[in-house]
Amino acid sequence: MALVTAGALAAGCASGAVDTAALPTAPGGAVAAAPGTECPAVKPAGDGPQRQVRGMWISSVYGGDWPGDPQDPVEKKKASYRRILDSAKAAGLNTVFMQIRPAGDAFYASPYEPWSQWLTGTPGKDPGWDPLKFLVDEAHARDLEFQAWFNPYRVGGDNNRKHLAPRSPAKLHPDWAVKYGKYLWYDPGLPQVRELATNAVLDVVGKYDIDGVHFDDYFYPYPDGKFPDAKTFKTYGRGMGLADWRRHNVDTLVQSLSVKIKQAKPWVKFGISPFGIWRNRSGDPAGSDTHGLDSYAEIYGDTRKWVKQGWLDYVTPQLYWAIGDNRADYKTLVAWWSRLVEGTRVQLTIGQAATVGGSGTPWPRRGEVRAHLDVNTAHPQVRGNVFFSAADVLKNSGGFVTQLRAGHYERPALIPPSKGGNTPAAPSQVRVVRSGRTTKVEWQGSDATSYAVYRTTGKGGACTAVNGANLVATTRGSSVLVPSAQAGKVYTYTVTALDRTHVESGPARAVTFPSPSSP
Repeated sequence: MALVTAGALAAGCASGAVDTAALPTAPGGAVAAAPGTECPAVKPAGDGPQRQVRGMWISSVYGGDWPGDPQDPVEKKKASYRRILDSAKAAGLNTVFMQIRPAGDAFYASPYEPWSQWLTGTPGKDPGWDPLKFLVDEAHARDLEFQAWFNPYRVGGDNNRKHLAPRSPAKLHPDWAVKYGKYLWYDPGLPQVRELATNAVLDVVGKYDIDGVHFDDYFYPYPDGKFPDAKTFKTYGRGMGLADWRRHNVDTLVQSLSVKIKQAKPWVKFGISPFGIWRNRSGDPAGSDTHGLDSYAEIYGDTRKWVKQGWLDYVTPQLYWAIGDNRADYKTLVAWWSRLVEGTRVQLTIGQAATVGGSGTPWPRRGEVRAHLDVNTAHPQVRGNVFFSAADVLKNSGGFVTQLRAGHYERPALIPPSKGGNTPAAPSQVRVVRSGRTTKVEWQGSDATSYAVYRTTGKGGACTAVNGANLVATTRGSSVLVPSAQAGKVYTYTVTALDRTHVESGPARAVTFPSPSSP
C-alpha cells in the first residue's frame, strides 16, 4: 500500500488542511494522507454536556447475564461475554458494570474468599483460568470502561450454611453471618466483616486493571423481619441508637474505601447505585416529594451524606419509576438528585430499568426509557445513564436500544473526566487510509490510555478545536475503522488522546480526506 510521506504534505499542513485530490492511489484504490504534529496552541476540549456515561450492569448472581449455565465450556462462556460487550458497543454504550463478588465469593483467585459457584457449579472450585482478567481485557479491547461490581454483605446463593465453600469466611467464622430472609448476610456491625469487604476490594484494585469499584443498593438488607444483630449492637453500639449505629457502620465502610482506593490507585473511581429514594419529604424536609421505601430509615444507607462528604466519585440512583408515578415520579426524583449533587464533585448518573414491554415489566409503555432521557436533558447535572441489565440490552427489549440510537445515542460519547487526571500528549502522524470500502484512521500513540477520532464535513482547519458532536470512534489502540461516509464528500479527521481519568489532549493536526465511493 502506497503511503504519502509527511514531507510531501508539508504545504498542505501549513495551509490548514491536506488536499488529497491529487494523492497517488495504490492498486485496489488505497489512498493515504499523513501530516504530522500536534496543535499546541489549541486547548483541550475539557468537559461538556456531550460527555456521558452510557453503561449497563452485567449480573452474575445465579448465573444472571453472565456466565449463564456454570456447566458450559469455558470457550462458550467467553463467547457469550464477547457477545454482551459487542451488544454494548452496538448500543452506543461506553461502560460496563460487571458483578465479580456477587455473594461472599469471587470471580478471581482471592486469598480471602472462595471461587464463585456460578463459574463451575461447585462453591470454591477453581475454574482453571482467570475470568476477571479476561473480563477486563475484553472490555478494554472495545474501549469500554470496566467497573468492578461488588456486593459487600450478601453471602451465598441461599441461607443454607451447608452450601458454602469450605474456605468461605462465613463457614470458618459462623458468627460473622446471620440468616435473614432467603440469604445469609454478613453482619455489617462487625469490624471483621468490614475488614473482609475492604480487603476483597483492595485485592482486586491492586491486581487488576479495573477502572472503578462499584457497589449496588445492598448494604443492610431490605426489610424482611427483624435483622438479628442485637448481640453485635450490644457489643459495639457505644451509646448510639440502633438505626444511627447501623448507618454509622455503613458510613464507616464507605468512607474508608473512599480513601483506601485512591491511596492504591488514584485513577480508580468509587461509586454506588443506591435505592432511588433517600428519604421521603414526610420523614425529612430535605427528602423528595415521594411515598416509597425510605432507604435512610429502612436499609440504613445515608446516600445524601456520602455525596455531601465527597466520599464518592459518582452516584447512580436506581430510578425504576415511571414518569407520573404517584408514589415516586421519575421527574421529581431526577430533580431531587440533581439538586443534591450540584456544587459537589460527585457525578450523577441515573440507573434505568431496561425491561420494556410485556406484562410484569417495569415499563409496559415502550417509549418510557427514551422519555426518561428526554427529561434528563433539562438537568445538566445528569452525566449519563446505566441500564439494568445486559440481557435486555442484548435483546433490545421493547426496541428501547433502537429508540436510543435514533434519539440520544446517534454518536459515541466520551466519559466525563474525573478528578486527579493529567492532560496527555496529543498523538502524531495522523493519517487516513482507504482501501476499497474501508476507511481507517491511524496515528502514532502517546502516553495515553485511549484515543478519540472526530470527523467534520469539508476541509477543516489543521488546528481546529474538536467538538463532541463530531465524535465518530474511540479506541485503546492506535488505529480504528470509522463509519462509512457519504460518497462524493470531503471530510476532515482529527484525533485526540485521553488519560485514565478521561482528561483529553488538544488535537493532532487534522487530515482532510475524500470519502470512499459508493459500492
